[in-house]
Amino acid sequence: MKVSFQTFELEKRFALTISRGTSSGSTNIWLRVEADGIEGWGEAAAFSWYGIHQTTDVTLSHLKNLQPKLEAFHPLERERIHALLDEQQVPSVTRAIVDLALHDWLGKATQLPLWKLWGLEPETTPQTSVTVGINEPEKVKERVRDWLEHAPGCTLKVKLGSPQGIQFDQSIIRAVLDTAPTADVRVDANGGWNVKDALAMCYWLDERGVLSVEQPLARGEEDKLPTLYENSPLPIFADESCFDRADIIALADRVHGVNIKLMKCGGLTEAIRMIHTAQACGLHVMFGCFSESALAIQAAVQLSPLAYTVDLDSHLNMKNWPFQGDPLTHGRILPGERPGLGVVAGSDPILTPSS
Repeated sequence: MKVSFQTFELEKRFALTISRGTSSGSTNIWLRVEADGIEGWGEAAAFSWYGIHQTTDVTLSHLKNLQPKLEAFHPLERERIHALLDEQQVPSVTRAIVDLALHDWLGKATQLPLWKLWGLEPETTPQTSVTVGINEPEKVKERVRDWLEHAPGCTLKVKLGSPQGIQFDQSIIRAVLDTAPTADVRVDANGGWNVKDALAMCYWLDERGVLSVEQPLARGEEDKLPTLYENSPLPIFADESCFDRADIIALADRVHGVNIKLMKCGGLTEAIRMIHTAQACGLHVMFGCFSESALAIQAAVQLSPLAYTVDLDSHLNMKNWPFQGDPLTHGRILPGERPGLGVVAGSDPILTPSS
């Protein structure tokens, strides 16, 4: 197969602030694999957590090394290709972009969307969350009003864990509820609390109708989760603490659910394995994202009928749309009829050759 890749720029409509910092855009990678006159597409979105730095430059370096090796395979040889990725010890973002392109190729070769190949039911897809970052209450109200206008029907996912403490977090929630008193609200602390504050916030949030709490404690503090799990009135979801199915086994007795992100786990292949593992452990599944365009978002959309909740909104906060996927309809992104990942190239002329 022929393998090519290039970078493209994404710019957020609203910068997003979480407990670890602020992001206003990203440089992502578009991978194309071609065989038998069919082209499959994948996307890589960088992330850096707790000393794990899967930057765009790191991914480009791995792709340049892999390119001649991948070209020796056919897209249908996924097991052999994954064995190569294991041998080369490539990180999850690089695995994800290759895996997504191979799945997209398969869907296009069969002329079927992936959800149909997997026998899923799109009508079971839950509403997606849209994210409200850490900010002053008046700015939070402005952001909520914007989402209510541009993404009606969606759940609100509110970032907490402010360095200013839980009183500031509470002011954010008050601002959200003042502006959208009937909205479904979930919160994500991105590891910004200690156990005492997390437990206090879970009770406070429960009294105000919040539905769940994501990553209350920092990655590396999983041994403290049982105290929260046993006493919290709200379901606890793990994100930064859960990369792959092995992490699910370790977390099964101390969280209620896990957030699966394709860039974090390494693509659709591992995501499916994680879903089965979570289901076997009696855990809920959430699908999340980093700063992806509609290309990688659509890959997760194909699996979204299996999710308890989804948080696939990064493309909705972009000024530019280099790719087009399925539309947001009444708060849900339902997988459609286009084959593969269901993505077509958009109208924004921002795709540039990689150096």
